Amino acid sequence: MITRLAKVCNPYGIHVRPSAVIAKAAREFASDLEVTSAKGETVEAKNLLALISLGVTCGQEVTLRANGPDEAEAVVRLAELFQTRFDFERQ
Repeated sequence: MITRLAKVCNPYGIHVRPSAVIAKAAREFASDLEVTSAKGETVEAKNLLALISLGVTCGQEVTLRANGPDEAEAVVRLAELFQTRFDFERQ
């Protein structure tokens, strides 16, 4: 199991579009992936609605956790999404 902290850099936090990007990326991996909010709420990273329900805003940190055959790659990829504002163009 691998755990890593990531800061939400998207100015609007994790809403529908970022959640879709995270869930799509997470589904590319065989590992079980979880996102835990600063409040301690944990959801599956492959579940779009669960991610939205976290209500994470810009500047908050989340914990990314992966367990499985490709856990290292999965955590790195998800952390990159958080750092790059979920691959959205700067507005």
